[in-house]
Amino acid sequence: MFHNTFQSGLLSVLYSIGSNPLQLWEKQVKNGHIKRVTDDEIQSLIIEIIGANVSTSYISCPHDPKKTLGIKLPYFVMVVKNLKKYFTFEVQILDDKGVKRRFRASNYQSSTRVKPFICTMPMRLDEGWNQIQFNLADFTKRAYGTNYVETLRIQVHANCRLRRIYFADRLYTEDELPAEFKLYLPIRGRSSLPMSVSA
Repeated sequence: MFHNTFQSGLLSVLYSIGSNPLQLWEKQVKNGHIKRVTDDEIQSLIIEIIGANVSTSYISCPHDPKKTLGIKLPYFVMVVKNLKKYFTFEVQILDDKGVKRRFRASNYQSSTRVKPFICTMPMRLDEGWNQIQFNLADFTKRAYGTNYVETLRIQVHANCRLRRIYFADRLYTEDELPAEFKLYLPIRGRSSLPMSVSA
């Protein structure tokens, strides 16, 4: 999707306020919903993903399963609200050995596990709105000893509220971010995923 796009700075793949925020995304729902609602705390439209089972309600990008994102920027950032329910997301990357690997973070797992094609890890969210920062290049190196090439696919599962998902060439401070990337509310949690990985 973004293979032929010049990539630097910030590249957004979901913004809840846009005219069609899920245009790039495929939606799967069973015993739940995916809809745009107003969040009382930030008084703004957000995407809400709710499901009785986290594995059966999710959004994935790109919309077409045969396509890949082709995003080379190494930082994955998600502005998400903690709904105090089970929540998980997954990022699939390609490394310099030509291997597709998946990183899955969830708030119901207690330890990191590295397998040849998937690395699962715990994620701790503070109450309210959080900014999850995920250094894909660093994680690929630590988990597999290989180099990150690009992100192929993203899946965000129930249960959460989403404001924005974007990629960045580096970590930006709140002051450096463009106005439309800010929440205008102190984000309580700015969590980087844990970096301790043992195979």
